[in-house]
Amino acid sequence: MIPLTHEQLLLLKQDRKLLELSLDLNPSAMLIDPLYIKEIDDAFDSFWLPNTLAYPDKYLWYTDWEIVLKSTNTVIGGMGFAGHPNTDGEAEIGYMIDANQHNKGFATEALQLLSQWAFTHEFVQAIIVHTYSDNLPSRRLLDKCCFMLTDDAAGLLTYKLNR
Repeated sequence: MIPLTHEQLLLLKQDRKLLELSLDLNPSAMLIDPLYIKEIDDAFDSFWLPNTLAYPDKYLWYTDWEIVLKSTNTVIGGMGFAGHPNTDGEAEIGYMIDANQHNKGFATEALQLLSQWAFTHEFVQAIIVHTYSDNLPSRRLLDKCCFMLTDDAAGLLTYKLNR
């Protein structure tokens, strides 16, 4: 997993292929659901770019972490936090995996890795993930990673993994 700096995010926004080549990765050809494309586009201007600039010493909590498949040296998705943990020590994670790579265990490995990294910070007490009730692959992933369902608000589920 590669957490992107502010400058790398700017390059990604300009052209994914340029970013991947700058990281010595093979260009990807990800199949991304249009819903996620809109969320990613919104994240650039409303979250990633302003926050990685405003909090350069905490940028890892405000950026996209590219998920790289080592066997092909290509990006197969992204994962990241919704900011620095809140006052209760909860860090929220979101993710997107290339549709061509679903059901291969890559999301499980990435979520476990990023959760483990977060728990190396003693102020992190829990990881939170929100997913829609009809997103069965995401729900299976969260179950596999030992997250517990804690809330169901009008079809938006909240899962939590405690330290």
